[in-house]
Amino acid sequence: MATETNDTVASACVDAGGSALGMPQLCADWIPNQIFWLLVALVAIYFVMSRIALPRIGAVLAERSGTITNDIAAAEELKNKAAEAETAYEKALVDARAEAHKIVAEAKAEIQAELDVELQKADAQIAAKTAESEAAIAEIRAGAVKSVTDVAKATTKELVAAMGGSADAKTITAAVSARMKG
Repeated sequence: MATETNDTVASACVDAGGSALGMPQLCADWIPNQIFWLLVALVAIYFVMSRIALPRIGAVLAERSGTITNDIAAAEELKNKAAEAETAYEKALVDARAEAHKIVAEAKAEIQAELDVELQKADAQIAAKTAESEAAIAEIRAGAVKSVTDVAKATTKELVAAMGGSADAKTITAAVSARMKG
């Protein structure tokens, strides 16, 4: 059988030289063979996907879902802590403001008390100086009245003497005193 030729090998899809005629995928003689291998490949892919790949993907998705759930729970907890911290901060701020107002009120009261004491001291000093000044003015006034009286007596004595009369000191003093009274 060594004398066989390539004619027996030739089919509807292959020429005598062994070259494909047209596209081999579209050859009707080979379609059942292609369908068989397609089914074998699909079954193999199905078993690989269902036994190996999909469980791993499911595990990764479950892990991610758990991580996301844990992160959301942690974020919620942190949000609650932040809200509590904000509430505590607001309370501390209100307390600090109240304390500041209290301190300011105490300081104002203390300053007002010191101011009142100093005003009383200043009023006492002013009253003392006023009394001294009034005493000095009264003394000056008394001295001025005495001086005016003495000058009036001397002037009256000289006038009476210049007019040619004579008057004693008692009469002159009585006349000047009566005139000084009004």
